[in-house]
Amino acid sequence: MRSRARFAALALGLSALGLSTSAQAANSEACTGGGFTLTLPSGRVLSAQSGYKISRSELPANSLVKVRGRYIEFDLNASTFAVYNYTLTGAPNALDITGGVRTVLFTRKEPNLGTQNVNAGDLEVKLSAPDLEFRRSGSSLKMKIQAKDCAQGGIFQMEPETNNGADVVITHTLASPGIFYFTNPYTGKINFGNSQLIRGKDSPQVAAKLAQSEFETVWSVASGGRMGGVLGEDAIESSPSATACVQDCQAQNRIRGSVPVLDPVYESDTGGGGEAEDD
Repeated sequence: MRSRARFAALALGLSALGLSTSAQAANSEACTGGGFTLTLPSGRVLSAQSGYKISRSELPANSLVKVRGRYIEFDLNASTFAVYNYTLTGAPNALDITGGVRTVLFTRKEPNLGTQNVNAGDLEVKLSAPDLEFRRSGSSLKMKIQAKDCAQGGIFQMEPETNNGADVVITHTLASPGIFYFTNPYTGKINFGNSQLIRGKDSPQVAAKLAQSEFETVWSVASGGRMGGVLGEDAIESSPSATACVQDCQAQNRIRGSVPVLDPVYESDTGGGGEAEDD
């Protein structure tokens, strides 16, 4: 993978550019005022912090649910759970990593379901600021998405579950040319980001990388596994790999205490509290 020369010079140029930050690891401050509002294909708006069950009659095939938060926005394909135009809004926050600039990170996070879909079931939604959860089942698989409306931290997770135990291929495509994958010279891990403050990382669990380019990664995710995403310090901390787990995995992968943040793009003396990650 090609690491851009401009990133190699980034650490040396931060002070001159006025981009250095003393932001601590993502915590509740990153989620201040966060919370999602959903607009269904019918135009109905869901904003109250509650649970909902959306009838399949209100969800035409491949229609989009518009997800809008203070810090995060994206569109959800109700039939496939593909996510499109995953965007950081640039809203003010002490832990902002956009410099106040609206930034599309991914043009798509798309599971390849072939002829399968989840149209047979109702769409289950939970809104509890800053959290969001989608669940829907088809005749042969289930899909689940969890998201947080925060300026950084662990902010996204997609989980497929197939009836026959088959893997699901998920493609992540970055919004090129502004956002790109690179090997972080300070951690040796593969991050995505830009030449300024944005740092992110795909966070797989029970998933194998099939292909990698500067703007796209293809993953094969086991049934019950996940493709997560983290932003900010959680993306560059020196954390252990995620365990091989396909059920009730979140708690056992939580980091207790602090871990070092090696990339000087974020100055920190406290370390992170983010989820474990894998390359």
